[in-house]
Amino acid sequence: MAQEVVKPAEEVVLGEEIGHVRLITLNQPRRLNVISSDVVALIAKLLEKWEKDDDAELILIKGSGRAFSAGGDLKMFYDGRTSKDPNLEVVYRMYWLCYHIHTYKKTEVALVHGISMGGGASLMVPMKFSVVTEKTVFATPEASIGFHTDCSFSYILSRLPGHLGEYLGLTGARLNGKELVAAGLVTHFVPSEKLLELENRLINLNSGEQNAVKSAIEEYSTDVQIDEKSVLNKRAIIDECFSKNSVEEILTSLESEASNEGNDWIVNVLEGLKRSSPTALKITLNSIREGRKQTLAQCLRKEFRITMNILRTIISGDVYEGIRAATIDKDNAPNWDPSTLEAVDEEKIKRIFEPFAEDLELNIPLGEDFRWEGKYEDSPYAYIK
Repeated sequence: MAQEVVKPAEEVVLGEEIGHVRLITLNQPRRLNVISSDVVALIAKLLEKWEKDDDAELILIKGSGRAFSAGGDLKMFYDGRTSKDPNLEVVYRMYWLCYHIHTYKKTEVALVHGISMGGGASLMVPMKFSVVTEKTVFATPEASIGFHTDCSFSYILSRLPGHLGEYLGLTGARLNGKELVAAGLVTHFVPSEKLLELENRLINLNSGEQNAVKSAIEEYSTDVQIDEKSVLNKRAIIDECFSKNSVEEILTSLESEASNEGNDWIVNVLEGLKRSSPTALKITLNSIREGRKQTLAQCLRKEFRITMNILRTIISGDVYEGIRAATIDKDNAPNWDPSTLEAVDEEKIKRIFEPFAEDLELNIPLGEDFRWEGKYEDSPYAYIK
């Protein structure tokens, strides 16, 4: 079978053309395959090329090393903080890429081994088929660094059962591979020792026919049994607490539940929330709640506005303080401004969501209402409450 390997500049992304299969490999293992401006541009270029290529039928994406993708390049954002319009080009390209992945016209499969967080998870969850292993770790931890749930996750999380989306978005809680299948965020669980075999099987399948691809994946996938201590078995409490109208009320509800026997797990949840940026928590909650009433395109447009307004420090510089504390000085002691939920000005929060002039908005088609409904109802674990 003929194979062509395309090696773009610096090889941060590898593109391979093998028969009717196209393979993207995120190729920065030492940096946990972070998403930089080069990565966004190269992935977008390959996907656009292959969508127009009649010989390309099946798109595979994977990460090298011990990560799929750890998310956005935080140092890139930090270094660009003093520019007039910080990282506008890469942010715009990333949101277009998110839209393109959601609405892609050919069969996509993500092979996810290791870390898949934040923006990195946007290369996993929207795929027609997303395969995880026991080494997969997912989270949306943006609020902990003063940011917000981005890259289409206000759309995705808002469509999870009950208020699981608010829980994941606000707390940055981690889910393992089996929990991702049970939650409906991915489609299949394959033991890590079989992942390379599956990759080769899909390449040899040499077809993008969805039923054939699904059957091939199921040859290697296994049913999952989530641990009895999994947070997915705490849905009743999560729905009760995270259904409240405000972050303050959510915290009060959690504190009340934490006093009950068997709810020790809530202590860590509360500690994490209290360490996060108060401003980011309020923005994130509002965004997920709005997401329930919005189309994919509306969510992406909204998230683009929020991202640019946060990077422009319209109401707070928390994102740069959070990045400093987490990755620059690594003291893990951010000084949030304001430092309490009560001090956050609700009117200022509204400013973050205000539409831009039309020519400054994210210019994606608004008429195509592609709906990512998740895979939860197809999961054998849809009974989890």
